[in-house]
Amino acid sequence: MSVELRNYDSRGYSAGAGISKRALWYVVNALFFHSWLHLGSPFKRALLRFFGARIGARVVIKPRVNIKYPWHLEIADDVWIGEGVWLDNLVRISIASNVCVSQGAFLLTGNHDYTDPAFGLIVKPIIVEEGAWVGAQAIVCPGVKVGRCAVVTVGSVLTQDAAPSGIYAGNPARSVKSRQIGGRSA
Repeated sequence: MSVELRNYDSRGYSAGAGISKRALWYVVNALFFHSWLHLGSPFKRALLRFFGARIGARVVIKPRVNIKYPWHLEIADDVWIGEGVWLDNLVRISIASNVCVSQGAFLLTGNHDYTDPAFGLIVKPIIVEEGAWVGAQAIVCPGVKVGRCAVVTVGSVLTQDAAPSGIYAGNPARSVKSRQIGGRSA
């Protein structure tokens, strides 16, 4: 058995927008999101909405954030997206209210089938439920749900769903304890 990348195809994947819209987004993303230029979150929220994202109130978007396709993005109210976050949303990423996605975190909706000699594309959505926290440099893999008030700790790789109020650490991330907020279980 061998890998034959020349036979790769995207298995019918569609980005959900034409080449012109994608090209325009790549320029806007490079200038205003994935750069050190910080014109403020209200401006960024407006740009994302213009490109089809569903963005709630008071969403904070820091510099150097990379967003693949805003038309596949849903962010509810009072969400923080930290510096250097990468939302690689080939398909839907849904982030509920009061979520923090910390610096350098990577939410990854696409991967390749390592059992396929042509390395076929696999895409699955990500859901981050209310009150969750994705720590700095953490990776959330395709098809994963981060449960309500769950925590994915710094540098962890979440390959399976995180239960509500669970704290997950490591590579692959495993449940290490339950989250307490204000002295009570979350």
